[in-house]
Amino acid sequence: MSGYVWLVGAGPGDPELMTRRAARVLGEADLVLYDALVDPRALDLAPRARRFPVGKRAGRPSIRQETINRLMVRAAQRGQRVVRLKCGDPFVLGRGGEEALALVAAGVAFEVVPGVSSAVAAAALAGIPVTHRGLAAGFVVVSGHAETAYGPVLDCLAPHSLTVVVLMGLGSRAAVASRLLARGWSPLTPAAVVLGASTEAAHAWTGTLGAMATADVSAAPSAPGTIVVGAVVSLAAVLGRTSEADVSAVAVGAVR
Repeated sequence: MSGYVWLVGAGPGDPELMTRRAARVLGEADLVLYDALVDPRALDLAPRARRFPVGKRAGRPSIRQETINRLMVRAAQRGQRVVRLKCGDPFVLGRGGEEALALVAAGVAFEVVPGVSSAVAAAALAGIPVTHRGLAAGFVVVSGHAETAYGPVLDCLAPHSLTVVVLMGLGSRAAVASRLLARGWSPLTPAAVVLGASTEAAHAWTGTLGAMATADVSAAPSAPGTIVVGAVVSLAAVLGRTSEADVSAVAVGAVR
């Protein structure tokens, strides 16, 4: 028997931001191996499947990556249809590439179902476009879990040349700020820490790079966080406060 594996991106949190294809393959799955931060409502899209948590959280006991790979391979070899449900996009700092290589090595057929990465979605939902004409022509995304991961990248950037996005870096925000300041970035550079993007716990701190080290993240202490540094963060003052109610009020005012 030969099964199949889908490496599926669950997006930044809200299941409504998942793709239609992601929802369809979840409905066809026999087994779902899901990350710790996947919204439970996304699992409702897989009513006939067994669900097994395999997520990793910093500082907490977690399943080894090799074990996750074996679970996928063995289930597929038994003829099961497996969804490996990953936060954001499977290939953006999510070890999706490692899992794909394990499936290739085992001769298991698979497909990647891209998802909306929080690298751009978290900023966008807080009113921050990661690129904007006249402010930033590009952006760089790094993992904040270790200085060996983000340090070499940040050291190569000319000050204010790109928007910097740091995933999994709440605990490293002081070190990231210090690194950028040492490289010549102004302490007045706009900065933001976006917590729990697209969830009910969503909260955004905005300030400056000089103040980012002491940014208050107590509003959503267990929510995932995304750091954004660059001139584009200044747009959050306008774009981050626009809701459907605000738009309706503006429209009514225009008619009057």
